[in-house]
This record gives sequence, C-alpha cells and structure tokens, in this order.
Amino acid sequence: MTEISKPNILITGTPGAGKSYLCERLATQLKFNWLDCSKIAKENNFIEEYDKEYDCPILDEDKLMDYLEPLMAKGGNIVEYHGCDFFPERWFQAVFVVKCPNETLYDRLKERNYNEKKLTSNIQCEIFGTILEEARESYKKDIIYELSGETKADAQNSLKTVKNWYSMWKRK
Repeated sequence: MTEISKPNILITGTPGAGKSYLCERLATQLKFNWLDCSKIAKENNFIEEYDKEYDCPILDEDKLMDYLEPLMAKGGNIVEYHGCDFFPERWFQAVFVVKCPNETLYDRLKERNYNEKKLTSNIQCEIFGTILEEARESYKKDIIYELSGETKADAQNSLKTVKNWYSMWKRK
C-alpha cells in the first residue's frame, strides 16, 4: 500500500460483543469511513448462499475484497466484521478485537433472536477466543489490541484506547 494520511483500522469480535457501538462513535469522532462488512455484503449481494441451519448468509469474500480494495488504498477506514482472517494484512495498521463476557453476550444474542445453534456457536466462539486467535494468526502481534465491550464504561474506555492509538500513529 502507498503512504496514507489516515490509517485503516479493523474492529472485529464475536457478534454482539460491541463492535458497532464502538465503530459508530469512532467514525464520527475521528472522521473515518465506517465500513460495516455485513451491511455492505447485504446491500451489494456479496452472498454465496444462505445457511438455514445457522439462519445466516454466507459471505462471498472475494466480491467483498474486490469492493473494499480501492477504499482501503485511500486509508481512513474503520472496518467492522466478526471475522478477520481473510482480510489482507497490508490493509490494516491496527486490529482491535472486542471481547465480551459470555453471560452478557448470551443475553445480547438472545435479544437478537438467534436460533439455539447459532447462539451456542457464537458463545463457544467467545469462550475459545476464536476471533482473537484468528487475529493473532493473521496479523503482526504489535498491531493487535484487545478491548472490552461488556458495559457502556468499557465502550468508553475502548473508545479512548483506539483514539489514543490513533494519536500515537499520527506522530510516527
């Protein structure tokens, strides 16, 4: 990637962990472009098929990557998605993994009417730290940060953490 004036930041984590809440505030406060990959996939039909068992669409990663590539080259993006291992490493200057305790996550996913199989799968994903492990296997250790998304206070602390990271990045 060429030199960019603003970094690209990935916010990832299990569904319900607090990514959207954080991304919305960051995009507004930092004047970044918020790229919600689930929303982009639905709006542009980047869906391969529909998984009836888990009651969810299956992302066509190649179509999403082709769509995002020119946007990422410009910098200044906050990318939100519940997976991270398929995004090119070169795209991001920081990867923030939002985590949430199982009890809170369970309540949030239940409120979203997740079916039992999907709910159980996502809770297990959080228990085993699947998204954090994906991040560690896909990106350099020094750009990965863990955040908490349990409470509004956690979200405020996470917001400060990302903003502080951005301030430090600008000084480089």
